[in-house]
Amino acid sequence: MATGQHEEAKLSVGQVAKRCGIKVSALHFYEEKGLIRSWRNQGNQRRYKRDVLRRISVIKAAQKVGITLANIQEMFNQLPDQRTPDKDDWARLSTQWQQELNQRIAYMEKLRDSLTGCIGCGCLSMKNCPLYNPDDTLAQEGTGPVILDRRP
Repeated sequence: MATGQHEEAKLSVGQVAKRCGIKVSALHFYEEKGLIRSWRNQGNQRRYKRDVLRRISVIKAAQKVGITLANIQEMFNQLPDQRTPDKDDWARLSTQWQQELNQRIAYMEKLRDSLTGCIGCGCLSMKNCPLYNPDDTLAQEGTGPVILDRRP
């Protein structure tokens, strides 16, 4: 690591946590998961480069729309030299996540529209189950809410 890179790592844990609106424990968790990284100063205190603010913002934005930390890490791993996503990277990342989000939205809409009826779970406890799923015939299609999981 070049000296110049160490000199850039000036933000304290508290500064980053406050600026990003997260707890210090979240920073440590993200670091443990390899999503962000810090350097130690001469007093052995963690210090962060300014680009960690953008990296955490990407993490928070992705999490708000339901992207898992594992998926975020996978996308970050595609970036060369563990660099922070720039505008072009964000465009690629968000495009990749859009398909997943569209599938999740479609599933949620289907769930919303099916909440008062049978979802094909096999429970046979509702009055409608004998009508929609007599003798749990849907079990042949799989486990769980098979009607919701059917592809259009």
